[in-house]
Amino acid sequence: MYKQILVAIDGSRSGRRALDEAVKIATATGGTVQALCVVQHPARLVEISTGFAEEQTRQSAEADVATMALEEAKTVFSQTGIQGTIRAADSNGEEIAAVIHRIAAEDEVDLVVLGTRGLSGVKRLLIGSVAESYLRMADRPVMLVRENADKAV
Repeated sequence: MYKQILVAIDGSRSGRRALDEAVKIATATGGTVQALCVVQHPARLVEISTGFAEEQTRQSAEADVATMALEEAKTVFSQTGIQGTIRAADSNGEEIAAVIHRIAAEDEVDLVVLGTRGLSGVKRLLIGSVAESYLRMADRPVMLVRENADKAV
């Protein structure tokens, strides 16, 4: 059924819960899991980063978070005996949801697992949601995992 599972992780609690659910599904189906962390980089017309220390610091921090999230996924794979791989991708101005969609298509995955914080109202309007954006373009099964399953809707 679900032999190739893609799980998007980002170092958050919802990303970790998504990873745990992907591992459970892979265990039940004998599938493999690919943990994907997309590092967001804003689109630029020219290279201007050499003079902007704040931008370099932010990008370095995002890369550190991605590295830690992917190392955690690798540890989970080895502890659970799941066949899994890790992958980092740069967005380079592209929406994170679009990067996930593109990689899912390239790798012909059977299921995409995403974490979501389950925001509503003004918070959702202002912050937006990668999971919601991905759902709008999804062309394969998607599993959304809430950060806190006990939280009221």
